[in-house]
Amino acid sequence: MKIEEIYRLAVTMGIKADPRGKQEVDRLLAREKESFEKLSAEEKEDYDQERLTNPFADSRMLYGDPGADIRSIMVGVDMEAQEILLADRLREKGRKIDLVLAHHPEGKALAALSEVMAVQADVWHNAGVPINVGEAVLEGRINEVMRLMLPLNHQRPVQAAELLDIPLMCVHTPCDNLVTSNLQKHFDKKGDKLTLKEVREELLKYPEYKMAARDNAGPTIVVGSEKRRAGRILVDMTGGTGGPTESLEKLAAAGVGTLIGMHISEKNREAAEKHKVNVVIAGHDSSDSIGINLFVDELEKKGVEIIPCSGLYRVSRVKKKK
Repeated sequence: MKIEEIYRLAVTMGIKADPRGKQEVDRLLAREKESFEKLSAEEKEDYDQERLTNPFADSRMLYGDPGADIRSIMVGVDMEAQEILLADRLREKGRKIDLVLAHHPEGKALAALSEVMAVQADVWHNAGVPINVGEAVLEGRINEVMRLMLPLNHQRPVQAAELLDIPLMCVHTPCDNLVTSNLQKHFDKKGDKLTLKEVREELLKYPEYKMAARDNAGPTIVVGSEKRRAGRILVDMTGGTGGPTESLEKLAAAGVGTLIGMHISEKNREAAEKHKVNVVIAGHDSSDSIGINLFVDELEKKGVEIIPCSGLYRVSRVKKKK
């Protein structure tokens, strides 16, 4: 596969699994195009035209020839300067590595992380929170994350890749959409009668969570007790980063009984406890691994070798030919 093909496949899969639905994503892209056409010639020079076809600002080709052929990829959750150096060292030892694929965003994709957070309002809307309420609650948190990104050294791993001439790409929200969609469908089929202990047991049916549990990083009940019933379950694992504390009150009012997430801040955990929303933290790297695996399986099907590192619990679901 070529780098461009891998990138476009990520966008396509991300849109298909997006909580907003393809029709809404297409509407957002059309609106972006209208905004672009109204810009002056000078403004268009600085505009990232990937926004016209890719609704995920945190997923980008960061360095390399888009037309380069890719046969092997080193993939991980966090692929920063040290992982770029690792890839270079492995190359020196004779290992073929054509591309480094990061999950968490780097470079301009990290700088734009706050722009993907709007999808959280749609996740909550699907759970019964009015969209106007969700967007209003989310607005302050988006601005906060935008400000947090301003002082970061976004380009460090990208420049390392440039110096060592190693192609680099990051795929964030598309993979998060994949794991969120997969888990939500799983728990929707189970209904609302599960206990929190049973929720944890269901998560452990995924090999990524089982592997993480052996590393003392398995699914953990952080609000509630094993015997407590879960009620309506919401899987909230997409949207760039954690949402605002006020969202817990709105989710409780909408009838959400249990939140399954990758991680949670202490403030949000306290808010969940206050509003009687159970919380099960499935695990960060393990949840990211499911989303990554669902994506890179499609690359493996096309003959691309996947070399896991940096927190990726690699589990292939590709059926091997006998």
